[in-house]
Amino acid sequence: MDVNAYLDRIGMKPPQTADAAYLRELHRAHQIAVPFENLSIHLGERITLGEEELFDKIVRRRRGGFCYELNGLFAILLEQLGYRVRRVAVRVFGGERYGPPFDHLALVVTPADGDEPWLVDIGFGSHTTYPLRFDDRQEQVDPAGRYRLADAPEGDVELFKDGQRVHLIERRARDLDEFRPTCWYQQTSPDSHFTRGDVCTRLDEDGRITISGRKLIRTGAGGRTETPLEGDEAVLRAYREHFGVVLDRVPG
Repeated sequence: MDVNAYLDRIGMKPPQTADAAYLRELHRAHQIAVPFENLSIHLGERITLGEEELFDKIVRRRRGGFCYELNGLFAILLEQLGYRVRRVAVRVFGGERYGPPFDHLALVVTPADGDEPWLVDIGFGSHTTYPLRFDDRQEQVDPAGRYRLADAPEGDVELFKDGQRVHLIERRARDLDEFRPTCWYQQTSPDSHFTRGDVCTRLDEDGRITISGRKLIRTGAGGRTETPLEGDEAVLRAYREHFGVVLDRVPG
């Protein structure tokens, strides 16, 4: 792990102290600089979870990824900076019920000074701008919405956004290798929503910018706008200009 190269990728300087304040800045900066994207699936690129492969893709080639990649590599960076990191399995609420275990990877992070643990997640597309206090059961207001964590049966923790269920989070620590089967499923199964369409999205100050198929979508305080991208060159140019992602062909 080249820590300085990773921090440069997200526009951050090394911390004087691995504290909660720096973690908050890092969380937001990462989501502004590094997109959540599933383009590899639609470009025929195999997604692997080795540290070297993740570092090469996200830092050297300046791409993004989905949860197993983004939170997987971010966990290593945080550990190198002095934070204690617990990788946790998350089930995602699908409208009627929670999905399977290991559906999503999130992090529970404790600063080096022993401050309270934080729920860190820079790999879930449109999600919190800042980390959430993991042991706090009061409402927590974030630029992305109003969040609340609640104790659930069997020791799990439920996450609500604006009163709606989002995640069911395990407390136990997991190893990244335990997510490999689900990572494979997500990139290969016709039942995975990741295989059904391509997306690339990141924070844009306090709004969000997204390419979905051949549409450029902006959301923010002023509402939502959609701009059609006419032709392959327009799509490739939008990836370069808005995400710094250089592709030689359009995903699909």
